[in-house]
Amino acid sequence: MLASLYVPEARQWLSMSTGRVALDGYSWMQAVHWVAGSGLYEPRRHRSHGPRSFGPTTVRVAQELAELFPCRPGIEYLMRRTGLSERSVEYHLGMLREAGLLAYVVRGTRIRGAAAQASEFARMVPVEFDVALGIRTALRDDTAPAYTRAMTGIAETSRELMATLGRKASRKVRRPRPKTSSKASPKGAEKAAEQGVVTAVSDEARCTPMQGGSTGTSPAADTYPPPETKLASGAGKSPTPKKSKAQAAGRRTMNVVGRRFQLARELVQEVDWLRGCSVARIAWVARDVADAGWTVTDVRGWLHLRGGAARVRRGSGLLAVLLAGAATTLDTPAKRAAAVTRWVSAQEAARRHRIEQVRDRRERYDGDAVLPTDPALQQQLADACDRVRQNAATGPQPQNAPEHEVLPQVSGVRDLQDAEVAQARAEAQERLMLGDTSLLTLAVDTMGRPAAEQLYGTDLVLHALRLENGARSPLMTYGRR
Repeated sequence: MLASLYVPEARQWLSMSTGRVALDGYSWMQAVHWVAGSGLYEPRRHRSHGPRSFGPTTVRVAQELAELFPCRPGIEYLMRRTGLSERSVEYHLGMLREAGLLAYVVRGTRIRGAAAQASEFARMVPVEFDVALGIRTALRDDTAPAYTRAMTGIAETSRELMATLGRKASRKVRRPRPKTSSKASPKGAEKAAEQGVVTAVSDEARCTPMQGGSTGTSPAADTYPPPETKLASGAGKSPTPKKSKAQAAGRRTMNVVGRRFQLARELVQEVDWLRGCSVARIAWVARDVADAGWTVTDVRGWLHLRGGAARVRRGSGLLAVLLAGAATTLDTPAKRAAAVTRWVSAQEAARRHRIEQVRDRRERYDGDAVLPTDPALQQQLADACDRVRQNAATGPQPQNAPEHEVLPQVSGVRDLQDAEVAQARAEAQERLMLGDTSLLTLAVDTMGRPAAEQLYGTDLVLHALRLENGARSPLMTYGRR
């Protein structure tokens, strides 16, 4: 006599399991069918809710798991494949774990604001299965864990049972198709399909006689057509049920609770200090404005009028204080639109202020020198720049040079050797790669752009000028500040 199958929740992990890992889905399905037919596992013995037995629906869920490698199913995936509800899928996964057929490898996560991660399972063969069929197992490696043991033999008396389990494992358990009568309601047909109930059709509900022989009365003897007056006036009932316009268009009207939760979700996503708050709590706090037809934009406009807090300890509590009296103060759409307009204008003004601050800071630290405002000083600065450019083009005249001595004029790089030009370009290239454009920009300012391009090359000069112009823009940053 074998003990009943039950694995508590604390021991439903691979490292704590007493079974062995199934090498493939076929051998695992043999163990699943054995558990289903043995009756050793009774779900209602340990809890008062959920399915009453380990039946075909649990086997159908196990079939989907047997085809996955690795076994990492999502709840939505199993709902789509089996047609079950979310609660039913969770029930049957729990039954497979309690029966020792599944063990956690990694447990899934449910974190608010992040994508849900599915749990990863190991398909296990319970030790009771090996004991009942006389299966001998052994470890391939003495240092390996106990759940890695493999099957080495089986008792002769259990070979026929193993073959029967193999035939069951190779077949697919399908969802039963219920037989419903023409008078059965769609809701009853759906319920019968989920429970696998077959509804019999009585002889009285048949449209044509199915039995042989003849009868003295016609099945249509008691059938009377409706009066023509009712058909002409349209007063008669149509046999085809009418659908509402919302259902025909594929839309469903949202009720009061749905609007509250919709507004709460949008507030949690858009308001920074509400991140991480419970959507249900926010829906309860904002129930008055949600019932009044407020949108998330209207709420943000009202929060701008009320003002914020520098430090928020509890977002839902602050929101409850700020929304007090909002529905009565802004009781018309025009008032709410005016509040939204003020909020949008404030946002635009804050954005422009940030741009001006960035520009001022960039010009203060990375910009050129500020030109003098006096016109006389500006003219002197312009004359000095002209003299510098002229001396760079013609060559400076030394102060101690004789009056009759004339220095040779240098035009561009024609008087420089190729080695000197190559060395100058290499130095400019190295400094440009480090973000230093002063050498090239100084050459453009003193010698002019044509002479600078002739000395350093067109590409280097163009690259340096682009970087110099980009340094004055608040949208571009390079180098160290």
